[in-house]
Amino acid sequence: MKKILVVNVNWVGDVIFSSPIFKALKQAYPEATISCMAPLRVKEVLECIECLDEIIICDEGNVHNGIFAKIKLILELRKKKFDAAFLLHRSLTRALFVYFAGIPNRIGYDTKKRGAFLTHKVDWIEVNDVHRRDYYLNVIESFGVKVNERRTVLVPKNEVTQSVMTILRNNCVEDNDRLIIVNCGGNWDLKRWPKENFVELIEKLIGEYKQKGIKVIISGAPTDIVLVESIVEQLKEKPIVLVGKTTLIQVISLMSLAELLISADSGPLHIANSVNTDTIAIFGPTRSEITGPKGKGKAVILQKDIECNRQPCYKLDCDDNVCMKAITADDVFKIAVKIISDKGK
Repeated sequence: MKKILVVNVNWVGDVIFSSPIFKALKQAYPEATISCMAPLRVKEVLECIECLDEIIICDEGNVHNGIFAKIKLILELRKKKFDAAFLLHRSLTRALFVYFAGIPNRIGYDTKKRGAFLTHKVDWIEVNDVHRRDYYLNVIESFGVKVNERRTVLVPKNEVTQSVMTILRNNCVEDNDRLIIVNCGGNWDLKRWPKENFVELIEKLIGEYKQKGIKVIISGAPTDIVLVESIVEQLKEKPIVLVGKTTLIQVISLMSLAELLISADSGPLHIANSVNTDTIAIFGPTRSEITGPKGKGKAVILQKDIECNRQPCYKLDCDDNVCMKAITADDVFKIAVKIISDKGK
């Protein structure tokens, strides 16, 4: 095969879980051009994935919302004359795109009655029975593609890393400072650690490391600004706040410069772990067996068994969130101190 399309998923963490696919395909088909179709919001993550030659934007919530925009996208795909499409996305619409684009080999899970539009139906695996990375890898493995490296990997761009270092210098970070990054946000409230726990943890970290050349940084997206402001206003000693000041591709470089990231189950957790940065992962309603970090960095998973979270919980109207409250600031701080101490040896 000379031209291969991977129809990817919609969210940062899941796209990172898909990253081993591209290297495996390139090893199996070294002369092939590997393209990926995904929403605009994950483009900067895809730019940091090895063995990916082309990114095609498919944004049904925006530019491809109407029927004529969809037809235009199908025609663009048809012109590229792909030999095969591997569908990681489970939607019927994505299957219709590659079907009407005339791609001869269409490989994916037979979900949502889309089997008639696939040439190779992948035996169904319940999405919460295996890790999400393996769920995606199974699509190419079922087609006979061998996967030699299953770890998730992101490669920061050198020029972007230089821009991040400039941002750090402008925020009173010296080149020889060591960095602990705290990510307070999350894509849904149920996975968020209580903000009072972040206040206590950040106070402890700053108190421990203020005189030791280790800076505490809070990172996050613009949507996290209000949350982080409510945390920082309670702190006597202020951390460096970069929330809303970096692009997604800059976050990838920022994480690569850190000694440690502390985060709940979120995109930044998987970014940091995939650039070989150590992480403390605070899990509550989700399960690390399903969505835990799978990169090169050391990952310490903190999760308390409170019975209702023995399986992934998606009860978004939960008014207690005891699974996250059960993990204390002291739990996290003790592990952070050990990781930083071990790195200093």
